[in-house]
Amino acid sequence: MFFTPNGFLKIGGAVLVLVAILGFVGVIGPTDAQSIFGSGWWFDMGENWAHLILGVVGLIAAFTFNAEMQKWLVVILGVVGVLVAVYNLFSTTLLGANLESPADLILHLVVGIWALTAGLKKPAMMGGGMPA
Repeated sequence: MFFTPNGFLKIGGAVLVLVAILGFVGVIGPTDAQSIFGSGWWFDMGENWAHLILGVVGLIAAFTFNAEMQKWLVVILGVVGVLVAVYNLFSTTLLGANLESPADLILHLVVGIWALTAGLKKPAMMGGGMPA
């Protein structure tokens, strides 16, 4: 389930909603002084809103989109994740949001690779030649 588009959307969506809530309530943001990781890793209000919106959309897609739509959404998210990681090599702000380096860079790269792996992986075949 972890490396399927549906699994990515469910697990990733739930984690993003949780990260957003923790950022909003002062556990990992919305300032570096409020983060348990200090200035090394914190999520500002822009990031918290982006995480919340993306997480909710991911969860909705996991339960409403067909398998083909889920696959391409996850591939797109993977490409975006990798692009944000590459962008973070050169800048620590994106659309007003703060990007710590290397923490956010590593996070976006790992999530991007996870999404691409889940989205581009061939479905497992069952005994009759049908995808699982």
